[in-house]
Amino acid sequence: MRDIESALREIRRGTEEILVEAELIEKLKLGRPLRVKAGFDPTAPDLHLGHTVLINKLRTFQELGHEVIFLIGDFTGMIGDPTGKSATRKPLTREQVTENARTYQEQVFKILDPERTRIEFNSRWMGSMSSADMITLASRHTVARMLERDDFSKRYGNQQPIAIHEFLYPLVQGYDSVALEADVELGGTDQKFNLLVGRELQRQYGQPQQVVMTVPILEGLDGVQKMSKSLGNYIGVSEPANDMFGKLMSISDTLMWRYFELLSFRPMEAIARLKQDVADGRNPRDVKFELGVELVDRFHGAGAGALARQAFIERFQKGQLPEDIEEVRLAAQEDGMLPIATLLKEAGLVASTSEAYRMIQQGGVRLEGERVEDRALRLARGQRVVVQVGKRRVARVEIF
Repeated sequence: MRDIESALREIRRGTEEILVEAELIEKLKLGRPLRVKAGFDPTAPDLHLGHTVLINKLRTFQELGHEVIFLIGDFTGMIGDPTGKSATRKPLTREQVTENARTYQEQVFKILDPERTRIEFNSRWMGSMSSADMITLASRHTVARMLERDDFSKRYGNQQPIAIHEFLYPLVQGYDSVALEADVELGGTDQKFNLLVGRELQRQYGQPQQVVMTVPILEGLDGVQKMSKSLGNYIGVSEPANDMFGKLMSISDTLMWRYFELLSFRPMEAIARLKQDVADGRNPRDVKFELGVELVDRFHGAGAGALARQAFIERFQKGQLPEDIEEVRLAAQEDGMLPIATLLKEAGLVASTSEAYRMIQQGGVRLEGERVEDRALRLARGQRVVVQVGKRRVARVEIF
C-alpha cells in the first residue's frame, strides 16, 4: 500500500465528509487491507453516472490495496428506504430485486476490478434472522433518535404517516456493518444518518467503529437537481455511446468541472491544467470532448469515445447544420423541466404546440442530431442543446 499521506490525498478527493479522519489514519496505520463497504439497493435496473461517484471511490480504495465489499441490499430493497422522500417508498418484490441485482453486478464491473471485489447480499444474514432477533435489534435504537433523521422529522412535524417498517431500514443497514465487520462505509450525503447508525451498532456489538465517508450527490444535466431517472436529467451507464457522448456535450461549461472532479480518473493537477487552458482561451467544448471520450471509453471500451466524438463532430460541424446557429435562452417551468413542444414553440421553430406535435410525429424534429420520437419528452434546466425542425429551422437552446 502507498504511504498514508498520498493515500489520504486520493481518498479526500471528491469526498464530502470523513467521520472521523483521525480514526481513518489509525486504521491505515494498521498496515492491513481495510474492509470498505458500500451498499446499493437494487431499486431500478440501471445505474447512472450519479451512482458511479460512490463506485469510483470504491475503486480508489481498491487501487490502494484495500478490500472492497459491494453490498447489494436485496433485503433492504424490499423494505424501501424513503431517504429524501416525503412519503413511504413502495417496497419492491423479490423478483424485481433479483433482476435488478443481476444487472447491477454487470454494470459495476465496468469500474471495479471483479477479481478484487467481494459481492455480498444482505439477505444472507437478515434472511435467517428470527422475529425475536429483529426485536432485539430494534431495542438498540430509540424513536427519539430515529426522529433526528431529517425526512422522518419533517414528516412527523407535518403529520404525514411514517410506517413502523421504515424505522427498521436504518437499523438493518447499520447491522450490515456489524455482519461484515466493516472498517469503512461509504455513502451519499443523504445516507449520513444511516451510516452513523451502523457506527453506533458496531459499538454496541463490541466491534471497532467504522469510519463513515460521504460523497457528494452529483447534479444531473440541469446542473441543479440531483441526477435522477425520474427527473429525466440522467446519463445511464448502459446508454449507447453516441447518446452518452451527446448528453455530456449538453452540460454547461461550469458543470463540466464538477463532472471532471467527481467522475474523471485524471489527477487533480491535470484537471487544474485544463482549467488554466480554458482561462487562457481554449474552447471549453474541446475540453468537454476529453471528458466525453474518457467516460464513453470507460463504459463502452477503449476507442468507443473517439468514435462517438467523431460522430458528434460529423453531425454538427461538417455541413449538416449552419455555422451561425441562433442562440436562444428559455426559462424552465416550476419543476425545472421544459416540454419539447413548448421549447419548439418558444424558440420560434414552430408556430404552435400542435405543429410541434405534428412535426415530431412526422419525424421532422431532431435533438442533438437524433430524431425525437417521444412527444412527451422534457428537457431539464441547465441543458444546452441544438434543436432542428426540418432542414432549415435550427437553434441552440439553453434552458435556465
